[in-house]
Amino acid sequence: MSAATVLADALTTEHHEIDTGIETYLAGLDAGGGDAAPLQAAMHALRRHIYLEETFLFPPLKAGGLMMAIMVMEREHGELWRGMDALEHTLVAPRDPEELRDACRSLLALLDDHNSKEEPVVYPRADADLTGQQRDQLAAFLESGTFPDGWVCAKA
Repeated sequence: MSAATVLADALTTEHHEIDTGIETYLAGLDAGGGDAAPLQAAMHALRRHIYLEETFLFPPLKAGGLMMAIMVMEREHGELWRGMDALEHTLVAPRDPEELRDACRSLLALLDDHNSKEEPVVYPRADADLTGQQRDQLAAFLESGTFPDGWVCAKA
């Protein structure tokens, strides 16, 4: 990540990439296919994204006065996490393609609702309120970080 890259933009870009992976899977289903790789990659990226927010972004913002907004984001992360768990279960034992479509659409709706609050309220504060060291740590993780095996978000 270049020094000129704004954290809010990088975090928002990840949101769009995750949405695209889910939408790609849905398009494949609609075309009669069912390659789950784009969906699985999107869900892995979403879990990683939640990890980076809850590990690097939320703690300093919470301490800096965004307590209520972060509490809402964490609660919604739990909803997203449970939605991904259910979707993964459905992928393992699909009963009906429409069930997969509904689960994907539900996850996209949760993401849309969550992102529409997080992007304008929380992300600008990453650039404005984090210390230089905190911004550097978040940027480094965005560039190449991975989350620990077995990690689960706080409200899952």
